[in-house]
Amino acid sequence: MSPAQALRLPWLALAALALFSGALAGLARLGWTTPAYAAALASQHAALMIGAFFGCVISLERAVALKRNWALLAPAGAGLAGLSLIAGLPPAAAPLLLTLAAAVLLAGSLLVWRRQPAAFTATLAAAALCWLLGNLAWLLGGDAQPAIPWWLAFLVLTIAGERLELTRLLPLSASARHGFALAALALCAAAALSLWLPDVGLRLYAAALLALAAWLLRHDIARRNARQRGLTRYIAIALLCGYGWLAVAGALGLAGALLPGHPWRDAALHALGLGFVFSMVFGHAPIIIPALTRLKLPYSPAFYAPLAALHLSLLLRLGGMLDGRFAWRSAAGLLNALTLLAFVALLLASLRRGRAPASRSLKEPSS
Repeated sequence: MSPAQALRLPWLALAALALFSGALAGLARLGWTTPAYAAALASQHAALMIGAFFGCVISLERAVALKRNWALLAPAGAGLAGLSLIAGLPPAAAPLLLTLAAAVLLAGSLLVWRRQPAAFTATLAAAALCWLLGNLAWLLGGDAQPAIPWWLAFLVLTIAGERLELTRLLPLSASARHGFALAALALCAAAALSLWLPDVGLRLYAAALLALAAWLLRHDIARRNARQRGLTRYIAIALLCGYGWLAVAGALGLAGALLPGHPWRDAALHALGLGFVFSMVFGHAPIIIPALTRLKLPYSPAFYAPLAALHLSLLLRLGGMLDGRFAWRSAAGLLNALTLLAFVALLLASLRRGRAPASRSLKEPSS
């Protein structure tokens, strides 16, 4: 193992710890018996999942691509923020560490944009800025709720920017490019407006989510790749399913579901966070994990099993949330967590298979 690879392992371990603890905290919110430390973290579910886990993984991926040691301060800050929440450090510790992590990620993103001025690098920089603004809102206000639209915009724009990169060689019209930029700007503006006019801001936010979902469904290369085979087809199907959940989140948000206290809020947030974001995770993991670890991750049709379970359990969860059946919602939440666990187990088994001398891995697609 090279020194560069060794530097990544502690932050990957902290990201895994944040994911595990965040999932347990989510189960505690649904009434399941969990370890005492996880029950105490129930109110920090979003911070663990978005800031500590996704913040760490996204910034680590960016640091590896940037090839600058200082860029590793971003995943370090995000990973340590999760650890500070788990350890019960003073409340200001986690938002401060996340703010520092986001500032480093933004600096790296601006450096990339300066080297390669393009719509997708600008979108990734805007995503990092959203993460920074959300963390600042939490740090200065002491309440994570106003930060959630910013945090979700960070994830949505990161994914959209990475998908936009893959369309740069396609014959996109000027109106299509302008439509993407308008939707991304509307999402950022709506997050800002939600701080002062929550009803107006969050409904505009939902409209921007719908616009991005429509754009991705129409223009993403996944539509073409769904007709391919093997890993390329699997990734494309995962992405298209995720775009469908993004549209569901937008539609629920237009009905007011993103507003705090709305009975459908949990449905809208999990359509976005689980349905959209984790579809992207399931789809891109066979590419991202080898890039971060330099380990082979052979594709298998078994990858479809946790992907299908994710969507079926989420449908059950949304059904329970929309008709007020908490027992359905609670049971589906447990299925969501077990699906994530099954996916992690499948990844570990695939990595082990990839290390076997006789194993062969498919060529990684640019899907």
